[in-house]
Amino acid sequence: MPRIFKFTQFSLRDLIVTAGPMALLVVLLCYLAYRLVDPTPPRQVTFSTGQENSAYEQFGKRYKEILKRYGIDVTLQPSLGSQENLRRLNDPDSGTDIAFVQSGSTEHDAAERAGLVSLGSLFTEPVWLFFREKRPFAELKDLKGRKVNVGPEGTGVPRLFKALLSVNGIEPEQVHFSELEDTPATVALLNGRIDALVFSSAPDSLLVQMLLQTPGIKLFDFSQAEAYSRRLPYLTNVTLPRGIVDLGKNLPTHDYHLVAPTATLVARENLHPALVDLFAQAATTVHGGAGWFSKQGEFPNARYTEIPVVAEAEKFYREGPPFLQRYMPFWLANFMERMWVVIVALGALFLPLSRILPPLYVWKVRSRVYRWYAQLRSIEQAIEEVPQQDREEVYPAQLRRLAQLEERVNQIVIPLSFADELYRLRSNINLVRKRIIWLSQTSSAEPQA
Repeated sequence: MPRIFKFTQFSLRDLIVTAGPMALLVVLLCYLAYRLVDPTPPRQVTFSTGQENSAYEQFGKRYKEILKRYGIDVTLQPSLGSQENLRRLNDPDSGTDIAFVQSGSTEHDAAERAGLVSLGSLFTEPVWLFFREKRPFAELKDLKGRKVNVGPEGTGVPRLFKALLSVNGIEPEQVHFSELEDTPATVALLNGRIDALVFSSAPDSLLVQMLLQTPGIKLFDFSQAEAYSRRLPYLTNVTLPRGIVDLGKNLPTHDYHLVAPTATLVARENLHPALVDLFAQAATTVHGGAGWFSKQGEFPNARYTEIPVVAEAEKFYREGPPFLQRYMPFWLANFMERMWVVIVALGALFLPLSRILPPLYVWKVRSRVYRWYAQLRSIEQAIEEVPQQDREEVYPAQLRRLAQLEERVNQIVIPLSFADELYRLRSNINLVRKRIIWLSQTSSAEPQA
């Protein structure tokens, strides 16, 4: 490349040397901030749901489908129900990240100690008590001596139903309990091997839909539902309206009063905030419509749960989706929302750097010229007050040093805008050379002592 082009180029090397350390520091700070803020959520989540054909299972499949659109792979874990889900969340080795849990399954202090948070209440789960029409009963105290299936301990129903019996003054030993899962228990009820079947589920459950329309099977009416909800605060009083199952057939033929805990979405407190947002949005899609026991938009919400509701979910239910997610793809919006502090800090850092770096760059380029002045000054000092007998040896030696210095200076390549500095140095070198020659000539002209 011709030297003229080298001479007129911008000094990229000097810019890198000048700005490199600061750029490296900025990159390091950004990396540390990225690691601290952790804006990118994991791509895989394990979701513990419920039994086969249960509402938990059906809802879990819908969550999986929704989150798949955002590139999140949801692994569904079948379970017996609420209590088993809670045990999995309490066990760090279970691999469960999030699960359905009924209200009343734990206490506030226990949930805080276990590091659990709620993503809100999703829907009411009425207690469905079905019995054979051939052996009817009007009150829970009539269950004494009957065979009642309450499901496995993992469902949470045994604990709930025993609490209902307890407020009626019935001891667990007075009822013959069985612990079949919902599907085989339904078969046992239809075959007459048990007298009643109790479970807690949303009306979306296939078993609920089937049993409500099965001849010979009746639903128990909790006529004292309001009293139960007062005695057991985690229960609410809901009404199954007449004709809601089938208006044409008028099923059911009258209103039924039911008691219902609330299904909540519970996760470990270390669940990534971006996943909290995604699950809250999915919950709004899945549970936000009108249902048998809820009005449009009533669920999900931050009420009806004894487990502390995580701030991101509470904010979502109160204000809706984050501002940026309304106008940007999820991944970009999430990154901007999580990293905005870093972006603002970088913007604030750019202003002082924009004032510091240009002078540093100028100093770095000029230093390539200025550093030769030290040698030039050394040559000048060497020729001052030289004894008469040493002048013939000193002056030629300094001229040789000066020639070497000039040769090295001629190899300097700097941007054209700084060329005047280089020419000034060369002029000064020439000035010193003339002085040495003048001193040498003057010394030769002086008479010898």
